[in-house]
Amino acid sequence: MGRPRTPRGRAREVNRRLTELYPEATCELDHRNAYELLVATILSAQTTDVRVNSVTPALFARYPAPEDLSHAEPEELQQLIHTTGFFNAKARSLVGMATRLTEAFGGQVPGKMADLTSLPGVGRKTANVVRSVGLGLPGLPVDTHVTRLSQRLGLTTETDAVKIELELNDMIPAAQRGTFSLRLILHGRRVCLARTPACERCVLSDICPSRRTPGVVTARPRSVRPAARSASSG
Repeated sequence: MGRPRTPRGRAREVNRRLTELYPEATCELDHRNAYELLVATILSAQTTDVRVNSVTPALFARYPAPEDLSHAEPEELQQLIHTTGFFNAKARSLVGMATRLTEAFGGQVPGKMADLTSLPGVGRKTANVVRSVGLGLPGLPVDTHVTRLSQRLGLTTETDAVKIELELNDMIPAAQRGTFSLRLILHGRRVCLARTPACERCVLSDICPSRRTPGVVTARPRSVRPAARSASSG
């Protein structure tokens, strides 16, 4: 096919190629239900999925339901999640989230964006993870990888995560938004690295306006220093 001339056309082609490259793209946070995914996603701020997965088995064994977590003793909870970093703030968010989940939603994770973001510690990114991965609803989480790749690929010039999300939503079918985000994240981790993108082995290089030519130094797209991620930023 010819080279896409518009961001929308490029997004469709990126989606098609990454679907072929990563057909089984999945969320790497271990979970068995939407509640566990919500907890794990809050914990994932400023740490790795591997680190979160190392603490959640004991955490979920101790607090298997939102009501249990809502009554957690702060010191005990902080000890269980200590290695994920920012454990004081995360513990407050988890207890606050579980309390509201129990009192306002009967212990069930809601599907509406407004309801999810009303929970302490839950912003749009976390809400979109829960919607798309845990509940099977449309949702396009925008993290640093999605931000970087969508800018490099010329899909957006926005720097605000919410604006990027809304712009990409218009380009990607609703049912595919979650997996599109997951595939961008995988590609960002494995190929389109922040400092040294591997353009020579990238399946998107021929349609990427930021591709690097061997021996030629090119200016990288303007990037924004990510705000310190916290549970409250989702």
